[in-house]
Amino acid sequence: MSNNLQTILLATATADALGVPVEFKSRAYLKENPVTDMQEYGTHHQPKGTWSDDTSLMLCLAESMVEGLDVNKLAQKFIAWKNDNLWTPHGWVFDIGIGTRIAIERLENGELPELAGGFDEMDNGNGSLMRILPLILFTKDLEINKRYDWTKKVSSITHAHVRSVMACFYYLEFAKKILEGKDKFQVYLELQREITTYFENLEINPLEIQKFNRLLKEDITNIEEENINSSGYVIDTLEASIWCILTTSSYKEAVLKSVNLGHDTDTTAAVTGGLAGLIYGVDSIPKEWIKVVVRKKCIVNLCELW
Repeated sequence: MSNNLQTILLATATADALGVPVEFKSRAYLKENPVTDMQEYGTHHQPKGTWSDDTSLMLCLAESMVEGLDVNKLAQKFIAWKNDNLWTPHGWVFDIGIGTRIAIERLENGELPELAGGFDEMDNGNGSLMRILPLILFTKDLEINKRYDWTKKVSSITHAHVRSVMACFYYLEFAKKILEGKDKFQVYLELQREITTYFENLEINPLEIQKFNRLLKEDITNIEEENINSSGYVIDTLEASIWCILTTSSYKEAVLKSVNLGHDTDTTAAVTGGLAGLIYGVDSIPKEWIKVVVRKKCIVNLCELW
C-alpha cells in the first residue's frame, strides 16, 4: 500500500526521468519531436528511467524527515550527495545547478545551513522548489507560521532569497489543501486569498508579492502556452507547473505537457509530477513508466520507514 511520501517520491522521480533526456531542448524542437514516453540517452546520455538532482535532493530530504528532520544533518546529506554520490541514480552526479553547487560549497566551508543559500535577486533558481514537496508531510499539522519557518529553513540551505521561499511556501500550501481532499481549482482560488493575506501580514515587500500576481491575482488557466515560461527561474517553474496541473486532467497529461514546454524540462516536470501524484494517486502513473524508474526499490524501502 502506498503512503503519501511514496506517492510524492515516485511521482516526482518518474516525471523527472521523463524530462532528463530532453533537458535544454527548445519548445520549438519538442513541438516537432514531442515526448510521449520514457526515453533514454539524450542530453545527459543516461539510461531510461534515470532521474536528476531534483529527485536526489528530494530523497535526501525524505531520508532526513524519516530521521526526524534536522537542517544541519540535511545539509550534510547534500554535501554527501555532491561529494560521495548519496542518493544518486547510478553512483555519480551528472547534473547540478549553479546556485545549489555554490551553496553546498559554502556548507563544506562551515556556513550555517540557513545562511548557505544565495540571498541576491539573481539567486532565484528553482533548486529549492524542485526538492521541497515532501516537507509538507512533516509540517501539515503545524500552524501556518511554523509551516512558513520550516519552508524558509529548508529552502535557504540552497536558496535563501524571500522569492524562493515564497514560491516553495505557495507550492507546499497547494499540496496541503490537496492532501485535505480539496479540488485543485478550489485550492487555487483559496490560495489567492489566503497566501496574499499571509504574505501581507508578514510585511513582505509588496514588490515581491507582485511577482506572484499571475497566481495570486489572475486566472493562470487563461494564459496562452506561448506566455508560459519554462526556464530555471523559480517563478517560471512554479507558474508552469500550476498551469500544467490546472489545464490537464490526469498525471500522464500533466507531466507530458510540462516536459514538452522545453528548456528546464526535468525540473518543470518534477514539480508538476509531485503535485499531480497527490491529486491523481500513485496508481495514475503509467505502469510502464514506473517500472523503469531507477532505484525504485530503494525509494519504496525508504518510504516504508515513514
